[in-house]
Amino acid sequence: METHEITKRFLSHFENKGHTRVPSAPLILDDPNLLFVNAGMVQFKPYFLGEAPPPYPRATSVQKCVRTPDIDEVGKTTRHNTFFQMAGNFSFGDYFKEGAIEAAWELITKPQSEGGYGLDPARIWATVYEDDAEAAGLWKKLTGLPGERIQSRDGKDNYWDMGVPGPGGPCSEIYYDRGPDYGREGGPVADEDRYIEIWNLVFMQDVRGDKSPKHGHKPIGELPKKNIDTGMGVERVATILQGVENVYETDLVRPVIGRAEEFSGRRYGSDHTDDVRFRVIADHARTGVLLIGDGVTPGNDGRGYVLRRLLRRIIRSARLLGVHEPVLPAFAAVVRDTMGPTYPELVSGFDRIEDVVRVEEEAFLSTLTSGSRIFDLAAEETKRSGGSLLAGDKAFQLHDTYGFPIDLTLEMASEQGLTVDEEGFRTLMNEQRQRAKADAASRKTGHGDLSEYRKVLEQHGETEFLGYTDLQAEAKVVALLEDGVPVSRVGAGKKAELVLDRTPFYAESGGQVADTGVLLGDGVELKVHDVQKIVPGLFVHRVEVLDGEIGIGGALTGSVDQHRRLSIERSHSATHLVHAAVRGAYGKRAAQAGSLNSPGRMRFDFTTSGGVSADVLTEVEEEVNDYLQTNVEVNTFVTTKDKALELGAVALFGEKYGNDVRVVDMGEYSRELCGGTHVDRIGQLGLVKLVGDSSIGSGVHRVEALVGTDALKYVRKEQLLVSQLASTFKVPSEQLPSRIDDVLTRLKNAEKEIEQLRTQQVLGSAGSLADKAEDIGGIAVVAEKLGEGVDSNGLRALASDIRGRLGDRPGIVALFAPQGEKVAFVVATTKAAQAKGVAAGKLVPSFAEAIGGRGGGKPDMAQGGGTNPAGADQAIASLRAAVAQVG
Repeated sequence: METHEITKRFLSHFENKGHTRVPSAPLILDDPNLLFVNAGMVQFKPYFLGEAPPPYPRATSVQKCVRTPDIDEVGKTTRHNTFFQMAGNFSFGDYFKEGAIEAAWELITKPQSEGGYGLDPARIWATVYEDDAEAAGLWKKLTGLPGERIQSRDGKDNYWDMGVPGPGGPCSEIYYDRGPDYGREGGPVADEDRYIEIWNLVFMQDVRGDKSPKHGHKPIGELPKKNIDTGMGVERVATILQGVENVYETDLVRPVIGRAEEFSGRRYGSDHTDDVRFRVIADHARTGVLLIGDGVTPGNDGRGYVLRRLLRRIIRSARLLGVHEPVLPAFAAVVRDTMGPTYPELVSGFDRIEDVVRVEEEAFLSTLTSGSRIFDLAAEETKRSGGSLLAGDKAFQLHDTYGFPIDLTLEMASEQGLTVDEEGFRTLMNEQRQRAKADAASRKTGHGDLSEYRKVLEQHGETEFLGYTDLQAEAKVVALLEDGVPVSRVGAGKKAELVLDRTPFYAESGGQVADTGVLLGDGVELKVHDVQKIVPGLFVHRVEVLDGEIGIGGALTGSVDQHRRLSIERSHSATHLVHAAVRGAYGKRAAQAGSLNSPGRMRFDFTTSGGVSADVLTEVEEEVNDYLQTNVEVNTFVTTKDKALELGAVALFGEKYGNDVRVVDMGEYSRELCGGTHVDRIGQLGLVKLVGDSSIGSGVHRVEALVGTDALKYVRKEQLLVSQLASTFKVPSEQLPSRIDDVLTRLKNAEKEIEQLRTQQVLGSAGSLADKAEDIGGIAVVAEKLGEGVDSNGLRALASDIRGRLGDRPGIVALFAPQGEKVAFVVATTKAAQAKGVAAGKLVPSFAEAIGGRGGGKPDMAQGGGTNPAGADQAIASLRAAVAQVG
């Protein structure tokens, strides 16, 4: 059974049981605790946590997931994967254990001819939490499983929670017995290679405290509504139903390996070392393409760094298979073809995906060349010292800075007859992982810190937002907090967080900054500095009490700073128009990758496969301002997501949309899904002026613009500057470029002439300096500190001239020239001095410390520099002492 059929049957089975089919969420969500979506329940967390009411009592989905803690282990075994699909069914206070067990059993055992998976009931095992006798009894009652095939396990295996205080509950896992060829008898507790887990049913019924039941601690209470969260491993079920050994041989993964076989001429299954490389390519290609499809771009930190690392591991693995030509676009195409039927965005967005992987591969191949040079230097240094072990810190530097995996370093070292200090490398790697884990752990306090805000949401519901139509409104205070702690009243001079039942203030989201303004009541005045959605649907106003005292239940009238709001709306509307113009210039692959809409200023990031032309950006600016002249009306309406996309509305990467979405329509030119506030007509923008553009990472470009009055002020300032320059140069403004070019050319020529005069002046002093030669132990020594203005070329020429004037005598010339906060030096020796064993390069260490410098060269001439010009006199004295010892 093909994998697409497995997911189709799963969703149909639960739809027939009254579940709402929910599309997979993007792999990146606005969750401070997660780098990527790593489980099917993630998009439903607000419902499980009580942060928002569920829109349906039952749901089912097939969620794309990425887990990356064990990237280095991928390929070494067939069990590690970074990308997988999790099919799940969810109940929000509806059915519970009995319904979950019954539905799962029906699907996995029902004949394939009737829409099930047709697994042999005699090969099914179940595990339950050791304290969950109810679940064990239900397995017997509902499925007929004999007691010996229902095994109890402790909390480490069969209890689930989020790792922080909050919802939790016992689990029941379903296993399939693959037979005696795969391991020993005894069920999952004996061998999880033979008995493979295919489904986990979580019975979310408890409230856990600071200590988890996973480690033997009791829950602190029961949830008011019991929930179901299940996850079926799609790839694991595919392995069983397709009769293959592991996930790498299933229908959606094996084709990537097949393409790698074509490239390399080698065969999967012939050699364990090669098989590891094939598996790395297959796994990482799927993960990389799915991540790029959801808007991740390669970078040096966070999600971008993980993606970059995955893509580079593919390239390196291909290299180790003997493939040196570009491979990423070809592997991406295979993933598109195999995964596209389930995730159509891979097909519609493939041009952009292909661009990203191509640019990243080109960049890494260049980096690989640079890293190889570093490796060669490290290898040469190791050999020169008489060693054969490449230091662990060098291997780690290659990994951390240049992306070299240890296996590539090992191969390159072996080619040069060296070994690598793997233990030292792994120690440094482990230290890096521990730092990363500590950082991740520090972020996990997010849910625990939000408990008071959730209570407010549960008691009072979501904040009603009035700001689309009203900038002033009456409201009632439903909660007050100081430093996250609920209080009943807040007096003058205090800062607090305030929650209203309704508000005209926009909370920061979607790139749009929050509103500010005032709240006025009977004898009380508060200044609103910021508004945030601490939990979904709850607007938290950060306020300062200027006068009076405010308490729970108090009535206030909120007034948004209208001038500031309109300025922000102009910026946000301009962002939509710039987005449309950029897509018009660069195609759909130029997708929004971030934005900031603040008063009078906007910032827009977009993905691009190459350089961004200044001429094109000029055209974008002109096109946007031309469109402003139409002054079309800005319309907003709510519709279904599918209908919005049919109308051509643009959805942004990384955003999770519900079934109903808000569309912002600016005529046929721009139509986007957006929850922000906007102007009524685009003519209100006045003027959009691009004032900056830059690359902010691999494949991501940023443009910045001023809007409205701020743009006009900028243009006036530029105009004044041009007018002043024209007056200074006494030419019309249109002649300024040529006039400035002419002045710069003459200035450069004058600087060259001055430099030539300085060099001639310096060389003119060669005779007098040679005459000052001092005899030290039979060697003529000229050691002098020169004045400012002598560059390195002049210094070297002067030293050569002086050396020539010393004739056949053994002689040494050492010149030091201060250059600002640095000092340059040259040491030259005559042939007669070299015959006595005096080498210029070997004299440098005798004085380098005095000037805080270093340098080197050949026996006849050495040069370098230092950071301590004041030490030149000491350097000369040290040089003379060194020559005296030679003499």
